[in-house]
Amino acid sequence: MSNNADTIAALRIESPPTTLREIALERMRRAIIGGLFEPGVRLVERTLCEQLGVSRSVIREVIRHLEAEGLVEMLAKQGPIVAKLDWNDARQIYEIRAALESTAVADCARVAGPDVKKQLRKAMVELERTSGQNSPLGVLDATTEFYKIVFEAGGHNIAWEIVSRLNSRISRLRVMTLATSNRMASGPSQIREIFAAIDANDPDVAAAACRAHVGAAAAIARTILV
Repeated sequence: MSNNADTIAALRIESPPTTLREIALERMRRAIIGGLFEPGVRLVERTLCEQLGVSRSVIREVIRHLEAEGLVEMLAKQGPIVAKLDWNDARQIYEIRAALESTAVADCARVAGPDVKKQLRKAMVELERTSGQNSPLGVLDATTEFYKIVFEAGGHNIAWEIVSRLNSRISRLRVMTLATSNRMASGPSQIREIFAAIDANDPDVAAAACRAHVGAAAAIARTILV
């Protein structure tokens, strides 16, 4: 008879299958972030069921999740709508980003070794490839991966959890600013400066480059939202 360790190993699900709800949630999240559903648009359950090919119970779960992420608002007598972008909320998000990201990149720069730099270089290659293809969602994914490596390498796991909770709103603002003149080029270029400072193990320059990058994005968002 097999021992307990063998039994546990045999039962363990290493890669749980993606559920229909998770697929629908990711499709809806990216559709809102990417601007397919504009701010203020009403989300009609029946229409979404037809578009996604899922049941109303799945759509209701997805909408509840998106509401928790700040992408959907529930209005009395109207139901769910795509959340409108507000400068006051955006300003606070940029302030949080500037504080957490600048500290994380500085600490990453202090400790980054060859393995971390290799991972960051790979993320930069993908970021520049997707920006060259004018792919906002591709740039978004590569940027998120870049910062994930930075936070984890710098030992800022709790800070990354905070950023991750805001990630849907951060991503929406990123896509919005990427749609403006030259941001598809200037944004990745500024992240390249952050990477160069980390590669040189220079925490002060890394932090300053990060604050400049976030500040530039905030300035663009303010012109759009105010």
